[in-house]
Amino acid sequence: MITSIIIMILSGIALYLYTRSLLENEIEEELYSNKDRVERLLEKNPDLVGIPPIMMAEKTEIPQDNELIDTLIYDPLQDEIELFKQLSGTKNINGQQYKITVRAMVIESEDILFAIVFTFMVIIFLGFIFLFYLNKSRNEKLWRPFFINLNKLKEFSVKADKPLNFEESEILEFHELNREMESLTAKIQTDYRNLRQFTEDVSHEMQTPLAIMQAKIETLINDQKINESQYEQLSSLQGDIQRLKQLNKRLILLAKIDNNQFTAKETISINEIIQQVIENFRELIQTRIIFVENSKISVVMDKTLAVILFNNLLANAVKHNVDNHAVEVIIEGNNCSIINDGNVALKQPESIFERFYKESKKADSTGLGLSIVKKICDYYRFGPSYSFRTSTETDTAIKTQRELTSQGQHIFSVDFNK
Repeated sequence: MITSIIIMILSGIALYLYTRSLLENEIEEELYSNKDRVERLLEKNPDLVGIPPIMMAEKTEIPQDNELIDTLIYDPLQDEIELFKQLSGTKNINGQQYKITVRAMVIESEDILFAIVFTFMVIIFLGFIFLFYLNKSRNEKLWRPFFINLNKLKEFSVKADKPLNFEESEILEFHELNREMESLTAKIQTDYRNLRQFTEDVSHEMQTPLAIMQAKIETLINDQKINESQYEQLSSLQGDIQRLKQLNKRLILLAKIDNNQFTAKETISINEIIQQVIENFRELIQTRIIFVENSKISVVMDKTLAVILFNNLLANAVKHNVDNHAVEVIIEGNNCSIINDGNVALKQPESIFERFYKESKKADSTGLGLSIVKKICDYYRFGPSYSFRTSTETDTAIKTQRELTSQGQHIFSVDFNK
């Protein structure tokens, strides 16, 4: 558009100047021609006076060279002053000097410019409209397969069983791109299925030897006469096997979530799920758990994953609590927070939900509990977060109620509204 406008303006100016030059030359030629005609008529008729104001002839005694000028003359027919080109000069005819004046009306420059610009604008506008709709229809047909394939690519999932088939295109580059994308997506799906199968097979096959190892260790501990050092080593080995089994189960859980195997959806009450999880914890631990319900939350999700979500959050709070202080669970609006006491904030809170990341030195921590929380939240588009509140920021009433003596509180929250 910019280039077309610039070309149109320059072409209009050039055409205007060229046309004006042609008109002036034509008018001058016409004036000289008319002057010659008058001179010939005067040779035959010395009393000719012309046709004012176009042609005039008058006797004079003073010779004058030809003079070409512009002049304004009132035109009674148009009732306005018009611009004329005037040629005047003397000629000796049959011994008598005649001053001959011929005039021609000049077309106004503004009219010429307006005609040229208007014509150009009409031509450019009509050409633009024609090319716009022509190119639009051609481009729609040309790019339709591309946008169809782009939408298919946006909806592509490595978990899909069917290969991705693209729309055929007559354009060679699009055709080659489609073939390469089909090959690439098929390879990604195959690699994903192989990796998923490998993970499932390894996790499944590990269960049996781990169970056998644990059973043999229990047999050694119960049936054989072993000393205290051997007992401690066997107990440590048994603990390592137990942690390995937990790690294996959690990796299987992560793989199932990634593989979209939790498809059951029902409306569940988060309040009831938390109450159920708390009751189970109270049967196993001595830590006091305070449950504050300021609102009711209902979501659509798999009930099993909801239980796992709060099991991991509460287990994390109890495991990393200080001096067996009370753990607090608060539901406010669409947000659920699990709070436990702590002396120092995490060094890298942005990494707390990553797999195998842990700042705790406790041996029974696998580093997968919070990553499972993050995976479940991402699966249902909930908003998990972590923050640390120092003791100076904690309300005095809360300090008294919970006997807060630590340096602060770790707060893990889940926003179900997101």
